[in-house]
Formats: sequence, C-alpha cells, structure tokens
Amino acid sequence: MTKLTQRRGLLKSVAVAAGAMAAPMVSTAQTSTSLRFQSTWPSKDIFHEYANDFAKKVNDMSGGKLKIEVLPAGSVVPAFQLLEAVNKGTLDGGHGVVAYHYGKQSALALWGSGPSFGMDPNILLAWHYYGGGKALLEEIYKSINMDVVSYLYGPMPTQPFGWFKKPITKAADLKGQKFRTVGLAVDMYTDMGAAVNPLPGGEIVPALDRGLLDGAEFNNATSDRLLGFPDVVKNCMLQSFHQSGEQFEILFNKAKLNALPAELKSIIDYAVQAASADMSWKAADRNSKDYIELKKAGIKFWKTPNTLLQAQLASWDKIMAKKGGENPLFKKVLDSQRAYAERTTQWWNDYTVDFKMAANHYFGKKAAKA
Repeated sequence: MTKLTQRRGLLKSVAVAAGAMAAPMVSTAQTSTSLRFQSTWPSKDIFHEYANDFAKKVNDMSGGKLKIEVLPAGSVVPAFQLLEAVNKGTLDGGHGVVAYHYGKQSALALWGSGPSFGMDPNILLAWHYYGGGKALLEEIYKSINMDVVSYLYGPMPTQPFGWFKKPITKAADLKGQKFRTVGLAVDMYTDMGAAVNPLPGGEIVPALDRGLLDGAEFNNATSDRLLGFPDVVKNCMLQSFHQSGEQFEILFNKAKLNALPAELKSIIDYAVQAASADMSWKAADRNSKDYIELKKAGIKFWKTPNTLLQAQLASWDKIMAKKGGENPLFKKVLDSQRAYAERTTQWWNDYTVDFKMAANHYFGKKAAKA
C-alpha cells in the first residue's frame, strides 16, 4: 500500500466520522403519561387494593408509557364527590361504584341495587357488556352532563343484609332502626321502616360506635373486618337482595382518555377484564379466610329469614313502580334488565347444579360438630 493510498483511506474515515457526528440524533426515550386517580375507599380496605391492582396491570402492560397513581378516599375530594371531580378534570379518573352517584340520577343505582330480576353479579355484567347496559349507562351520564368514560368490572359476592346490635328476625324489627346503606337500598330499607343514613365506608364504624347507627351494611367479610365492624357490633345477617348484583366502576375523564394513543386504550380495556377476573379470585380467597377469623372472634352470623327476603322483594316492586313511573331512563334500564334476565336466569338456574349439596356431602358432618 502506497502512502497516497493510506492518506486517501484516512481522509475517507474522517469524512465518514464527521458525517455521523453531523447527522441528527434519534431519541429512543419513551414518553410517559401519568394519570392521578382517587378511589372511594379507605386505604386499608381491600377495595382500595383492588383499585391498585387494576392500576398495576395497566402500568406493567404499558411498559412505563402510562402510569396510574391511585389515592385513597378523601385525598383530593370526599368519596361521594368522585364523579364531579373526574368530570371536571380535577382527577383524571377514579374507582368506586355506580350506586354512589344515585343522587344525580336514580337509574344509576340499578347497576348494583335491587335483586336485578334474579341475575347474579356476573350475569348482570354480561347484561352490561352484551345486553345493552353499557349504552344505557353512557346515555345516563350524557343526560346529566358528565363527560366521563365508565368501565364496569369485578362482580361482588352477595352482600350481607347488615350488621346489627340485635339480630333481625322479622320485618317489624327494622322499624325505627338507624341504618346505613347506599343507592336504591336507601329506598328499600326506608320503605321497610328504617331511618337510613348513606354514609361513606370510612364513617360507618365510628357512627356505630357512637350510637348514631343501630345497624349498617357495607359489603363483605374482608372489608367489614378491616373497617372494624366486629369491634362494635357482634351480629351479622347474611343473604340479602338489597345489593346482590353489584360491581365496581373505573372512571376516566373523557378528554384525558381520548388523548391517549390507541395502544394504551387497548391496554386499559384488557386490564379491566384481567382485573375483573383477578378480583373475583382474590375475593373468594380473602373473604373466606376472614369469614373464619370473624367466627373465631365471636361474631354471630345469622341467615336472613326468608320472610325478610320476601319483604325486600315486595318493597322492591313498589320502588320499581314508583321510580319507573317518574323517570323514563329508570324504566328503560329496568325493561332492558328484565328482558335479559328472563332469558339468562332460565338457562343459569336450569344448568347450575346445587353446589351446596356437594359441600354438605363432604363437610356437613364436620360443620355440624363444630
């Protein structure tokens, strides 16, 4: 190789290097969108844990492109003001239940309150996603000028009739009872003679402790234990129609959600479905463990008498007639639910075996000895 050839090679290398330095740098850093949510639950409640479980699924699947932070109830607004805060953009989203918005439009409580014509909570979710419920909920939010996007998920186990200082053995025992519930259950228990106060979850046990309430319902063995019910009340009535088909709601401010790319919207859609299944599994595991712990702590559990359950249904019939006559959207939702229930409950009840029979076969004698 001559010196001339070497010199030409060196100049070529320098030129290539100089060109590379002059070329624009392409950034591979990912932009991240952060959303601030608030739940309607105290931080110690398993419901707040469910909200965080959903957020984690979104955060993990998005690979850092979307980060949802969930604050407990009261961090930004009181629990019952979540809908307005998300609508205004004070919060980007939230986690709660549709029944908490009952005061703005009574039809909203139909996603949870009442016997839902015999549908269990999972079938009620089927109605929501495949039977027209989702479109009806969107219509209702539009009618009250709420610019939000709602995702329903997480079918809840049937809620207890309530915690009472003395067991309720007949409908007459409810008359004059100072009682806590929410949604259309307020109308049901009021019709049955109770004096109802719809307090948020974190305020129930202090009110029971101070004698401001004679009884209350919240939701499940785990939540009730964590919130402190067994510290102030020793009787819990199981089985009820007041909220036998409820589910959770994940709310987004519509403008904030619409600003996200399609990829992240799809991640949210699938995270809702995944969180719904995961919540059901976790509830079965945790609720059953806490039910045993409550029994060990001396809590007395009573089956709600059938006469009381029938009284609930009779009360619900009156509520449906009254509210349906006053509110066209209320009737529209009821009619849709009734039509879906007539088909699905026939199939479900005919096909579903009596699981209690099998449980009694294996554990009945053990339970009797205990």
